[in-house]
Amino acid sequence: MKFTKHISILFLVLTTSIASAQVKFEAKVSKKKLGVNERLRIDFEMNKDGDNFVPPSFKDFDVVGGPNTSLMNSYANGKKTYSKTYSYFLAPKKRGKFTIKQATIEIDGETYKTFPITINVTAAVDRPNGPPDASDIASDNIHLVAEVSKGNPYLNEAITVIYKLYVSKETGVSGWQEKDSPRYNDFWNQNIEVKGFPTHNGQYKGEEYRYVVVRKTVLYPQKTGKLKLEPLVLDVMVEVPTNRRDIFGRALMTKVPKIITAGSRTIDVKPLPEEGKPSDFKGAVGDFTFSVSTTKTQLNATESFQAKVQVSGKGNLKLLELPELSTPSSLEVYEPEHKENVRTNLNGMRGGISDTYTIVPQYRGKYPIPTISFSYFDLKTESYRRITSDEIIIDVIEGPTAAVTGNNTASDTKQSVVPNTNTFAFIKTSSNWINSTSRPFFKSTGFWSLLLIPFLAIPLAIVVRRKKDERDADITGNRIRKANRLAKKYLGSAKKALGQKEAFYEALERALHNYLKAKLNIETSDFNKEKIEKLLVERQIESNVVSDFISILENCELARYTPITQVTMQNDYDKAAKTISLIDKQMR
Repeated sequence: MKFTKHISILFLVLTTSIASAQVKFEAKVSKKKLGVNERLRIDFEMNKDGDNFVPPSFKDFDVVGGPNTSLMNSYANGKKTYSKTYSYFLAPKKRGKFTIKQATIEIDGETYKTFPITINVTAAVDRPNGPPDASDIASDNIHLVAEVSKGNPYLNEAITVIYKLYVSKETGVSGWQEKDSPRYNDFWNQNIEVKGFPTHNGQYKGEEYRYVVVRKTVLYPQKTGKLKLEPLVLDVMVEVPTNRRDIFGRALMTKVPKIITAGSRTIDVKPLPEEGKPSDFKGAVGDFTFSVSTTKTQLNATESFQAKVQVSGKGNLKLLELPELSTPSSLEVYEPEHKENVRTNLNGMRGGISDTYTIVPQYRGKYPIPTISFSYFDLKTESYRRITSDEIIIDVIEGPTAAVTGNNTASDTKQSVVPNTNTFAFIKTSSNWINSTSRPFFKSTGFWSLLLIPFLAIPLAIVVRRKKDERDADITGNRIRKANRLAKKYLGSAKKALGQKEAFYEALERALHNYLKAKLNIETSDFNKEKIEKLLVERQIESNVVSDFISILENCELARYTPITQVTMQNDYDKAAKTISLIDKQMR
């Protein structure tokens, strides 16, 4: 009996757990019987957020209010409870029995429906339901709308999301705060500062309203397909007029707290076309100019000059990669200095980025800096464009001449010899040498060492030269080494910016970005967390290291919207350095 009792309890617990995990979507009405002169409220409630909500037709009723959206998140005993409600206020058109048919919504890819509800409308009643309460008035007169500039952009094309809080002229707002901020997964994003929150006049569903812009955000999609924008949720204090009057006859206001949401939006991101894509295309999207310039074209050997590779214009400047400068081997080239002068507004990024190389020629002569090209996708023409720089000739006027191999000799360096009639006048016929007891240099240890060193140095020089040629020919390896140095440089910039939240996390995110492009051979257009996680696992990186790396990226995104302390920034920096080191050791 005890065993059977325990089995029954276990079955009950499991049944309760399964039931609590089920999706609920149901319709509730304020009453099922009402007079023709009364109003009916119907709520469509769900316990998980969904898309594509479709209400019934309400053909036998006039919609006098709604749809209003309310959202509630709560925690009890360590468990999170979620509730979202769409509310409508209906006025029956005539007496009779009417059926409100099913509403539908998509949750986690499945379609859910409510049960039909039958409403009995009777003759007019003497005391109909009174005017709506303050909460209902607030719901009817305040709305949060997310306006998206473009719902079907290309990969890496800038779009803007402007959140507007609409308030009717009969009500007011005494303040608001963000209750839940969207994270914009799979988007590079930056908020545009809103100053002063000025009030504007506008229309909402054909009616005169006032509105204020509460947030502006610029997004660059980093993944193709349908991407979901999380909703912005505000906690608003609404001022609603009452039936009471002050001594001047003006309506007294009461304050009602309301939680409103802009609702989720879906962006359908188009991939860039494969037709006509240049081989040197690296994800640049926008409208750009490209140039290669030098500070000098004529100088002496061992003097230095600078060569600048620059891209300017409008587009995803912070996300693209500049082409590398190619120079003859006789020019000594140092690691470039990367600079960015980019500002972001509602039209996206605009400005310029550049790599400045310091170059020192070693020998006299003329050296060409070959042409290099830069390709981008032009949004105006929806086609690819390639810009090629001009060849630059560097004329080194003075300096040593490079060694020439083969039968060619430097004949221009010969000098004429003037003969002397007394050819042997310098020969002495007597000697004043002094006998020395010290050991002669000939056949000494120093003599043999100096004699053998050149022969030993020749094969060493050949080996060093071969290694250098192999290193120069290793394009992928050079790119990885360059990106590693660049990542270290950005980590250094992040360390310098500790205490400055925006600058620190921007530098940290850029360092991780360039590190991944080198290690995983992925371009900016492929930069999303799902692909990164998949590639790291394929390279046999331990799961906890992959999780740490993804969490750092998420911290960089989250830090834009939440206050961050100095200690948190230091921890993120240390974690980033440690994670990069572990990936280097474990990469296969």
